[in-house]
Amino acid sequence: MPDSRSRVPILLVLVGVLLGVVAVTGALSSDDEAPAAPAVPASQASALDQLVYNAQETLRRNPDDAALWARLGAAYVEQARISGDPSYYAKAQGALDRSMEIEPDGNGEALIGMGQLANARHDFAAARSYGEQARTLRPATPEVYGVLADAYTQLGDADAATAAVQSMLDVRPGLASFTRASYDLELHGRNDDARAALDRALGVAISPDDIAFCRYYLGELAWNSGDVEEAATQYDAGLEAAPQNVALLQGRAKVAAAQGRVDEALAGYETITTRAPLPQYLLEYGELLEAAGRAPEALAQYEVLAVQQQLYAAQGSTDDQVAALVAADHGDPAEALRLARAEWERRESIFSADALAWALHVNGRDAEALPYAERAASLGGANASYAFHRGMILAALGHRDDALAALNQALTTNPHFNPLQAPVARATVASLESGS
Repeated sequence: MPDSRSRVPILLVLVGVLLGVVAVTGALSSDDEAPAAPAVPASQASALDQLVYNAQETLRRNPDDAALWARLGAAYVEQARISGDPSYYAKAQGALDRSMEIEPDGNGEALIGMGQLANARHDFAAARSYGEQARTLRPATPEVYGVLADAYTQLGDADAATAAVQSMLDVRPGLASFTRASYDLELHGRNDDARAALDRALGVAISPDDIAFCRYYLGELAWNSGDVEEAATQYDAGLEAAPQNVALLQGRAKVAAAQGRVDEALAGYETITTRAPLPQYLLEYGELLEAAGRAPEALAQYEVLAVQQQLYAAQGSTDDQVAALVAADHGDPAEALRLARAEWERRESIFSADALAWALHVNGRDAEALPYAERAASLGGANASYAFHRGMILAALGHRDDALAALNQALTTNPHFNPLQAPVARATVASLESGS
């Protein structure tokens, strides 16, 4: 599925500001407005949980700290990302709104948090607006440029996204800026430079969570390039630092499937989706089950995915791009096209272009689809799924040589890009080469 993630978890920029928050104890009166927080023993809590707990405890005693409310809101956004629980979005909104109530003018911290929340909810136009307002107030704050880089990327303004990343590097050349630079470079097909940026990030990573994060994306760079062994090495190195990291466990499950250890991969995905029912993981699990011939179990995962998407929508998060691809690949072409068109109207990016191209294809409208497939490839990044979509569109149009080139590009880039579509790509190549 397309990658709409941010390369930089909010945790990376919260650690420095919230570690200094001193937890205090004591009961609140009924008039206090800070949220209730269960006690979290330091030995059992994750870094993020402990940061949230400390912030909540401090706000019990000092409920008018606008900056801390803003940081707490950003932390809730990160908790939603990690856990797959969209109810954290409402908590984030409440904390950020409270910050703005306390300090309605010049509140750059709250605007940054609002931008992070808007990006998480896929409201990228709002995120851009918040980021640009925050930049006016806090031009030397790196998080401002993180919000803008994410928003510009997803809105299809690649030049502005690259400029925002460069500004982030100029302001603070550290772990957060290096990892974002890596993503921007990867999107432009500069994988060696992307890897170098991640290596620099890893070089300054200190905490287990930061090391795990860098290792995961080094693994993803290798995976997306078809280097399964290097991907496995990076995922395993990350798990040495953070043995329970769900993203790294997902990487290990992908590797197991690629190496033919399907039962191990399925067991891994069962654990992962129980712990973090993120749409990406549910979809990957369902498709691996379907490829293994376990259609009823796959259908059950797709049903869970549909429910999870509804939960996200109920919390103000709409991702019609992914929903369109799910509908296109799993039997609802008309709905796929409706969703893809809606997403394209919101943002004309390479991500939405690919989704619209594929939705048009499954509806038999390949002549309309091709320009969007070309747009999806316009930045130069090597994306196997996009190349597969383009190749199938070209094959349907009878452009044999171009179709072969695109499909072979997909399989060369990453022969394991999708357990259902990679076999289709190989079969289509064989059919085109034989002239059948």
